[in-house]
Amino acid sequence: MAIFFMIFALLAGMALPTQFSVNSQLRAVVGSPITASAISFTVGAVSLIMISFFTKGSFVKKEWFEAPWWMWTGGLLGAFYVLATTILMPRIGVAATVGYVLAGQVIISIIIDHFGLIGATMHTLNVPRLVGALLVIVGVIVVQKF
Repeated sequence: MAIFFMIFALLAGMALPTQFSVNSQLRAVVGSPITASAISFTVGAVSLIMISFFTKGSFVKKEWFEAPWWMWTGGLLGAFYVLATTILMPRIGVAATVGYVLAGQVIISIIIDHFGLIGATMHTLNVPRLVGALLVIVGVIVVQKF
């Protein structure tokens, strides 16, 4: 099962730069990064809504309305992410966009893990984790410069 999740994660990672490129091309056609991002989100939302009808459980549950307000911000964060990559990719390239996004993900992931934020299991920052994060950031700088 661990191999399945590793492959699934790799495929998800491969989807991101592909999405950046697709959205960038869509932006060129529709003339706006906001419109391109909205189209991307709409297609994704409609797809997920259709899939949800075929999964276990009902589509709407009363617990949804009991969730804290901040749990609804995931869509806003996703919209920011898609919009940012749609703007950045044609300006700085796919590799640099992915690199900076990855560096940002590593930095916030370490902070979230260290403090156990947003319900995450705590993983205290230590020297090996810090060195790993720094290596990713150095890698981003190398990719950007060359």
